[in-house]
Amino acid sequence: MLDTLDTMTSHQNTQTMKPATAAKKLGVYLEATPTEFQEGVVSRSELTALQADPPQWLQDLRSNGPHPRPVVAAKLGVSIAGLARGGVTEALTTEQIEALKAEGPEWLQKERATQAEVRKEAVRIKEKNAERDDKGDQSRK
Repeated sequence: MLDTLDTMTSHQNTQTMKPATAAKKLGVYLEATPTEFQEGVVSRSELTALQADPPQWLQDLRSNGPHPRPVVAAKLGVSIAGLARGGVTEALTTEQIEALKAEGPEWLQKERATQAEVRKEAVRIKEKNAERDDKGDQSRK
């Protein structure tokens, strides 16, 4: 039994992830990454290296896009569902995002207002829960 444990602990597999997972963790649109990135697998150490010292292609993607929907939503200040309701279903470049902001279409204004309300409500609930927790702590003393 002990021999089995020794061989199990000394033999470590390198954890890898699919390119889609790595792209998501890097905050980039997979289809815009280089072919070798899309067709390979990425180890945890490679991901860490990409995050610590991003190559030029990654720097360019992060600054110019095209950006994946979560990044587009964050840059516009709306939810991903809000993007869909506004008809934005594909990746956008930084230039396209800036143009949308400048245009200020009605759907974007509405979704930003909705998102602001959601954030306000989240803060209210958090404060209420903290207050309740404080009261509970004091009653135990």
